[in-house]
Amino acid sequence: MNNRIFIALTSIAVLLSAVTFAANRDSISIVGSSTVFPFSKVVAERFGRITKFKTPTVEATGTGGGFKEFCKGLGVQYPDITNASRRIKASEFAYCRKHGVKNIMEVLIGYDGIVLANSVRSKQMSLSTKHIFLALAKYVPNPDGSHTVIENPYVMWADIDPILPNIRIEVLGPPSTSGTRDAFLELAMEGGCQMFAWVKALKANKQDQYTNICRILREDGHFISVGENDNLVVQKLVGNPDILGIFGFSFLDQNNDKVQASIIDGAKAELDTIATGAYPVSRPLYFYVKKSHIGVIPGIAEYLAEFTSEKAWGEEGYLTDKGMIPLGKMMRRKMGQRVTQTQTLQGI
Repeated sequence: MNNRIFIALTSIAVLLSAVTFAANRDSISIVGSSTVFPFSKVVAERFGRITKFKTPTVEATGTGGGFKEFCKGLGVQYPDITNASRRIKASEFAYCRKHGVKNIMEVLIGYDGIVLANSVRSKQMSLSTKHIFLALAKYVPNPDGSHTVIENPYVMWADIDPILPNIRIEVLGPPSTSGTRDAFLELAMEGGCQMFAWVKALKANKQDQYTNICRILREDGHFISVGENDNLVVQKLVGNPDILGIFGFSFLDQNNDKVQASIIDGAKAELDTIATGAYPVSRPLYFYVKKSHIGVIPGIAEYLAEFTSEKAWGEEGYLTDKGMIPLGKMMRRKMGQRVTQTQTLQGI
């Protein structure tokens, strides 16, 4: 084929693709973290009311599920933004690049705590991260001091420590696709696991063995994966005062008439303790944006401007009413500049 004809046809194909891209969807598509979902949803609804743009579609797919969909490619069939309750992993970043999703903007939006909650009809639990690890790990250090592990033998909380209630260990938690679960494994489970010095020492040169001990949850009915529906977890906690559930502080804040958070390592789950890091199970929240969709899918730049405005994510913003712990003033300014300059994430 003549090179000029080939180039012309290629140009026409690209132009038609761009036209189709713009014509097939006229609203923003957002997926990802169930923890970030209520924040993203309230911004989307407000955005739809006060601007000329359609209200964005927001789906709670879980952090891992969101990255999977977000990274599949460019175009109207793929989401524009994904919310995340942890930072993108190197493997996910590589998956994005493999599928042509290379110009990604990362925005830190605030903080959240992960709570281990029970019904307000029950006595509030006071736990250490060591208690949590021993209650939920598949393998635990052998009590005989032999520097070996055994399958978790603990059935009752009092089996772990006599100061704990003599009730069956039963904890409802998020699935493997959830950023909440990833953060819980890192902060609560590993935090408790590292209380055993010989296990902590494995991290330096026996990473696989360390991970198998510290980051694998038991599968014998004491930890129960219940999906991404935090409302369902709350319903089950209300129905059974002896069980506990794992979810984000923001969701606890919306249901504090029904459930209460356990005290962990002496710290209560509160706005101030999460923001300062005094509460040990706290984590950052993010969203990620495809820069190549900005200016093509209507309203993305304007949505980002609304989310990162002081009236939304500021210390007195409407997102704090939903339970999001805001960034400090300097960090909000830095992230706001990242949005206006559409800076690309360079690597993980």
